[in-house]
Amino acid sequence: MSSLLASVDLPPKKDTTTEVVRDSANYHPSIWGNHFLENASHDVKVHIIDAHTEQQVQQLKEEVRKMIISSTDNYSQIYNLIDTIQRLGVSYHFESEIEEALKHLSDYYHVSCEEDDDDLCTVALRFRLLRQHGYNISYDAFKKFKDNKGNFKESLISDVKGMLSLYEATHLRKHGEDILDEALTFTTTHLQSMPYFSSPLAEQVVHALRQPLHKGIQRLEARHHISIYQEDDAHSEALLKLAKLDFNQLQKVHQQELSVIVSWWKDLDFAKKLPFARDRVVECYFWALTVYFEPQYFHARRILTKVIALTSILDDIYDLFGTLEELEIFTEAIERWDISFIGQLPDYMKVFYQALLDVYNEIEEETVKAGRSYRAHYAKEAMKNQVRAYFAEAKWLFLRQMPTIEEYMSVALPTSGYQLLATTSFIGMENMVTKDTFEWVFSDPKIVKASSTICRLMNDMVPHKFEQKRGHVPSAVECYMKQHGVSEQQTLDELHNQVRDAWKDMNQECLSPTAVPMPIIMRVLNLARFIDVVYKDEDGYTHSETVLKDLIASLLIHPVPI
Repeated sequence: MSSLLASVDLPPKKDTTTEVVRDSANYHPSIWGNHFLENASHDVKVHIIDAHTEQQVQQLKEEVRKMIISSTDNYSQIYNLIDTIQRLGVSYHFESEIEEALKHLSDYYHVSCEEDDDDLCTVALRFRLLRQHGYNISYDAFKKFKDNKGNFKESLISDVKGMLSLYEATHLRKHGEDILDEALTFTTTHLQSMPYFSSPLAEQVVHALRQPLHKGIQRLEARHHISIYQEDDAHSEALLKLAKLDFNQLQKVHQQELSVIVSWWKDLDFAKKLPFARDRVVECYFWALTVYFEPQYFHARRILTKVIALTSILDDIYDLFGTLEELEIFTEAIERWDISFIGQLPDYMKVFYQALLDVYNEIEEETVKAGRSYRAHYAKEAMKNQVRAYFAEAKWLFLRQMPTIEEYMSVALPTSGYQLLATTSFIGMENMVTKDTFEWVFSDPKIVKASSTICRLMNDMVPHKFEQKRGHVPSAVECYMKQHGVSEQQTLDELHNQVRDAWKDMNQECLSPTAVPMPIIMRVLNLARFIDVVYKDEDGYTHSETVLKDLIASLLIHPVPI
């Protein structure tokens, strides 16, 4: 690859044997202090829910379960009920009932096609719900909403609820569905230009234009929709109360998990020993929480959080602090994966190397105990792949080389970390994950590549000026501009198009038959959702004192008022 790289005037990065000049990004320290240490206990299963609340939740779940069963034959009613249950974040309690209802609805749709259904809201909602659950439902039902000139009917503009439903549905489109591309433009244009009006529906419109439901983080969307739903005069008291109690129950569970992780992180004392690196363990837990929030994944969340936190430090070692000679030795140390190699490392790298091996030894012990020892092998190999890619990027910077966009993406997709995080997210899951699952994720499947593309390009587009100022490795923006001789805005437009196409790839790969079970697919999808939310306007992870601070507080600090 190096023979194809052009030498360019990149910001110099000094690396001398007489005097080591270290870069500094002046990252802000952790904004959380000791807040999450209050509940520290190594028993994450500690009983933190009172018996009375638990009894209430069980009773409310039965009421909602009866609502689902009794609504099955009322198609409009069951669509709306399932949508509400999902938006409120309690659908994980009713997975079998919802799947059965949707199968019934899908079978009915394929028989009747509901040609007489002219309600845009219902047609779009049906499309979205079935697509969300893997049904490859046709978009043909939307053709009836076009006029004889091939445009969407002007009469639809006044149907705000229908327009919003269509807007949300378009985000599940795949390649070749031009009518849904047109529908997105049509709905976005008219929803944005609507005069301001105060109502729960208006709040939903404003929120959806900012954050489409399909690309949102499930727990954040649940928190938001609880406040919307309680203002709806037709809301179900049982469903609303269940959503509030369940949210607060889960919050207590998550707080307990986080306290244990923060305690582990404090013991490592990286804030003092590695002060150049980002101190973001709470943000890392939030990241893992977006991948899976359900209680049964507590073990998987712990593993994933620790690996994200260590990878963040690793990124700063390669990208910011290490010299080329140090990074070459460090890469070799991780390739060997042998504690006896630690003596050859600089002191700051010794601290990290010990922590890295300790975490993976913990993973290995747990997987062996569970009879799944093969998982530790894939976990280590994914980390080695990550480090190899980091080192390739570091050499570009030190040697002042500008890759082509194709060369850049071949390395930058691995350095996005999403193949590593996808692999790691499966480690703590139960029996549905097999050795074949790991072989699948290591085969560079389209959905993992799409998720990595979304991560890499959104990451590159937002902070690239800040990072170039401090001598960062060239980003996709710089590589594309240099290679094609186009403006920054033209480049950003092209990269946004590539992100859009990556979402279409993801949507296609979520449709049945999927290569692996849907719960595995969901982990990869949720990784992309995190990026869409946190990197929409800025690098919200690095600069977590702004938007991300409030998002984390809404899930992990502030309970929902009952």
